[in-house]
Amino acid sequence: MRTVSILGSTGSIGTQALQVIRKNPDLKVLALAAGSGWEEALSQAKEFGARLLALSDEEAAAKAQQAKHSYGLSNLEIAAGASGVQKAASLADVDVVLHAIPGFDGVKPLLSSLEHGKRVAFAGKEALVSAGELVAPYITASPDRFIPVDSEHSAIFQCLQGEFRRDVQEVVLTASGGALRDRTLEEMREVTPEEVLRHPTWKMGKKVTVDSATLFNKTLEVMEAHYLFGLGYDQIKVVLHRQSIVHSMVTFKDGSTKAQLARPDMRLAIAYGLTYPDRVPGTVESLSPYFGTLTFEEPDTARFPSLLLGYRAGRMGGTAPCVLSAADEVLVQEFLARRIGFLDMYEVLSAVMEEYHPRDASCVEVLEQERKWAVAKTMELVSLRRR
Repeated sequence: MRTVSILGSTGSIGTQALQVIRKNPDLKVLALAAGSGWEEALSQAKEFGARLLALSDEEAAAKAQQAKHSYGLSNLEIAAGASGVQKAASLADVDVVLHAIPGFDGVKPLLSSLEHGKRVAFAGKEALVSAGELVAPYITASPDRFIPVDSEHSAIFQCLQGEFRRDVQEVVLTASGGALRDRTLEEMREVTPEEVLRHPTWKMGKKVTVDSATLFNKTLEVMEAHYLFGLGYDQIKVVLHRQSIVHSMVTFKDGSTKAQLARPDMRLAIAYGLTYPDRVPGTVESLSPYFGTLTFEEPDTARFPSLLLGYRAGRMGGTAPCVLSAADEVLVQEFLARRIGFLDMYEVLSAVMEEYHPRDASCVEVLEQERKWAVAKTMELVSLRRR
């Protein structure tokens, strides 16, 4: 039996994780954490027998506290606010914590899990990108206790099993290209949020789906790979792979390449993260050897320039990745609200980074200060472009 805490239980990754757990009696949920969706979270707590439910929204936590008796959950502990989520991240009896909190809100819970020696199954890419220099020492000290759940990084992690890191020449992250991969720049200028949210392969939340369309998702993943595997940025490549069958590749110094292939289903990486080093039988349907043609293309950085910004911010180091991520969060919200156009996201992101001078990422407080600057600067530039 392996005990689990799921942070972000009502989101896309969290709900898919519960699907995996529902089919695997060897996984037991002890704690759940969510934002404001208290009714769904209470239903999850009842079905899976959670001991603790944390809600970062304190008003939602108060409602859950009042309603828990009507759900037959009189003994369920309700924890409120950021401290409640950190409690769920570090609960004493939990073996593995699935981190699926989007954005910077995941930083403190992640550090709390690591400080308490928890095995982490990690899906909150913005938190790692923002606080990578604080998190990396924990990964270096215990690499088998930090299991990536992003499909690309899970693939790299699997390809590296049984290998010496010193033998790695480069890793190749594959990108589907998102909903706009065949659109011209002129066509991109007028696309709507509805068009951008129609991802050709993956079922994901809105923010990550928009990031997939701009390739900013891959921008984050490049920086993630740097922190997860200790690689230089010149060792991390990106290719467009429309079929989403090859999830990533690792090339070694002897010239050989290993790749992980599977159907595009996030439950596979989630299950591996929760049960590593074991595998859960029947998580997804096996891939037929007759899967057809696989294609790989260089990404068009003229149409998707945010990819270059990621390499630039990563090489700048310090607080630069945190600021880049914060600016993107604002821009995605503004685009989804129809206040800016699709291409405005690239242009404002570039302008923000042109004005930024990074600091040492010495502590969470410094990161929070730099995020405030990034949000204010981004909103200032957005105000000049609003439709």
